[in-house]
Amino acid sequence: MLALAIKSSAVLGLAWLLTLFLRRRSAAVKHLVWTASAAAVLVLPLLSIVMPVLRVPAVDPGFTTPAFYATAIAPREVVTPLALPPAIGGLQQARTIPNWPGLIWSAGTFVLLVRMLIGYASMWRMRRSARVEVSGPVKILESSATNMPMTFGILRPVILLPMEAREWTEERRRVVLSHELAHVRRGDAASHMLVWAAVALYWWNPLVWVAWRRVRKESECAADDLVLNDLLLNHGIQASQYASHLLEIAGTMSAPWMAVAMARSSHLEGRLRAILDSNVNRSSPGRAAMLATAMVTIAVLLPLAALKAQDAPAIPADVDAAIRAALSQKNHEILESAAQAAVELRKYDTAQKLLESAAEIRAEVSGRGSFDYGLGLLKLGDLEVKRHDRESADDFYTRAAAVLGDRPEAARAWTGLGISSILNKNLAQAAEDLEKAQGFDPKSGAVLLWMAVVRDRQGNVNEAEALFRKSLAIQDPKSADGVVIARAYGHFLRKMGQTEEAREIAASVATVPGATKAEKTAGATVYRIGGPVSAPAVLSKVEPEYTDEARAAQLDGTVRLMVEIGPDGVARNFNVTQSLGLGLDENAMDAISQWRFRPGMKDGQFVAVAATIEVNFHLL
Repeated sequence: MLALAIKSSAVLGLAWLLTLFLRRRSAAVKHLVWTASAAAVLVLPLLSIVMPVLRVPAVDPGFTTPAFYATAIAPREVVTPLALPPAIGGLQQARTIPNWPGLIWSAGTFVLLVRMLIGYASMWRMRRSARVEVSGPVKILESSATNMPMTFGILRPVILLPMEAREWTEERRRVVLSHELAHVRRGDAASHMLVWAAVALYWWNPLVWVAWRRVRKESECAADDLVLNDLLLNHGIQASQYASHLLEIAGTMSAPWMAVAMARSSHLEGRLRAILDSNVNRSSPGRAAMLATAMVTIAVLLPLAALKAQDAPAIPADVDAAIRAALSQKNHEILESAAQAAVELRKYDTAQKLLESAAEIRAEVSGRGSFDYGLGLLKLGDLEVKRHDRESADDFYTRAAAVLGDRPEAARAWTGLGISSILNKNLAQAAEDLEKAQGFDPKSGAVLLWMAVVRDRQGNVNEAEALFRKSLAIQDPKSADGVVIARAYGHFLRKMGQTEEAREIAASVATVPGATKAEKTAGATVYRIGGPVSAPAVLSKVEPEYTDEARAAQLDGTVRLMVEIGPDGVARNFNVTQSLGLGLDENAMDAISQWRFRPGMKDGQFVAVAATIEVNFHLL
C-alpha cells in the first residue's frame, strides 16, 4: 500500500509539474497529460505485480556502533534479568501493518464507486425518459429533467437539451450543439469516467482530486477552443458572442455532477478569460503528440512499476530494548541470536553491527587474546563470506587464527583462508592453510573435502579420490557437511567417467532434508494442487546466486523445495527436501521469496497452495 501510494503520487506529481511547464500550450494538450496520468495510476497496481522486480536499497534504520549503545544506556539504569524475547526469534517476520488502513482505503474506494454508479444510473434514467428530437450517429434528446445542455454516453453518446431549448435563437442553438458535439468528438465522457475511477482508487491523495478538477476544466476549455475555431471560421460568430451565451446558460442552469455539461459556475471565470483572450493557444494535439504522450507515459510507468525497495529490517521496539539491555549486561549471546535472525533476512549490515557489538563484549569480558574473542572474530569472518567480501573475511580469519592458536576451533579459520586461496587460484597456499586446519582438527570431514578439491585442481586425481573417500567415511552422510561432501564427490566421479558410482552417491543423499524457513500466515487453509485447485504460475522470477564456496568446490545439482504460495502470489514457508549445501539452499529460498506468482484458484477464488519447486545450479 505504501509503495503504491508513493508511486501514484510520483506519477500525478510529475503530471502536475508537466502541465505547469506546458501552461502556454492549449487546453487540449494539458487535458491529454492529466488523462494519461490518470490512466497510468489505474494500471500501476497491475504492472507492479506482473513487472520484473527492480530493487533499490532501503535505508537501514537498524543499529549504530557499539560506542552508541555504551553512551545511550545510562550507568544508573536498572536492567531486569533478561531472557531472549520471542520477538528476536521472530525477527524474520516483517512488522505487519494492521488491517485498518486497508479497510479505510477500500471503504473510501467503495463509496466513490457507488457514487459514480448512482450518478450514471440517474443519467440513464434521464436518457430513457427523454424525447428524441434528432436521430443520427449522435442523438439529440429533449428532457424535462435537466435545464443544462450536456453530453452522456461513451459507445452511443447522446446530447441532452432542456425543454427550454425550443425557445432559443438559432445562434444559441448552434453554439450549444457545437460545444456538445466537441465533447463527443474528443471522447470527454470516457476520459471523465477514467479519471473518476482513479479518484475512487486514490481518494486519499490530494493530487488525484487536482487531476479530477483539472481534467473537467481543461475538457471544457478544449471544447471551447474547438467551437471558437469552427464558429469564427464558418459562421462568423465572435468570441464575445460565444462568451455571452455561455454566461447566460451558466447563470440560469445547473447540471448533474457526473454529466459532461456545457457550463459550471466553478470553471466559468477562467473559461471566459480564455475565450476572450485572443492570444490563447487553441490548437488540438495531433497523432504525433498523442503518440509522444503515450511513449513518455510508458517510459515513466514501467520502471516505476518495477521499482521495489529492499525490505528494511523489521526491528520491533522490544527487540531494540533487549539488544540495548544485552549490551548493558554484556550479554553477547542475545546479540548473536539477533544477528543470526538478521542474516536469514539478508540484513547483513544490521548483522555486522550486532556481531561487532558482541565481539566487543567478548573482548571486554574475556580479553582480546581470549578464546571467546576468537570465536567472535570467526563469526564476523563467516558473515563477511556471506557478504561476498573475501578480503574482510580473510582479515577476520587471520586474526581469529592468531587468537585461537592450536585449539580445534582454529581449523575453521584456516579452512576459510584455504577456500580464499582456492578462489584466488593460489593452490600451494591453499594446501598449506588446509594442512594447518587438518592438524588442528584431524577428524573434520570438511577439511578433507577442501584438501581433495585442491589435489583435484593440482591434477593429483588419485590422492583427491582418496581424500574424498576418507572425508565421506569420517562425516555423517545425513549431516549438512556429509551432503556437501557426497555432492562434490559425485561431481568428481562424473568428471572421471564413473557415472554409475556418482549416481549411487547422489541417491544416498537425495532425501536428506536441508534448511527450512517458516513464516506465520494468516491462518489460511493450504490446498494441494489437483481437482478444483489450479496450480500457481510464475509471473516473474529472480535467478539465485552461486556462492563462492560452491563454485570453489565445483558443487552443482538441484535444490528441491516445498513451499506455500499464498493468495497474494508470494511464496513462504520453505522446506528444502533435497539439499545442496554451501549456501545454495539459502540462496534458492532467497530467490524464490522474490518471485511473483499468479496464485492457485479454487471455486474462482485465490487460495494458498502447496507446491514443489526445483532450482537448478549448474557450473558453466
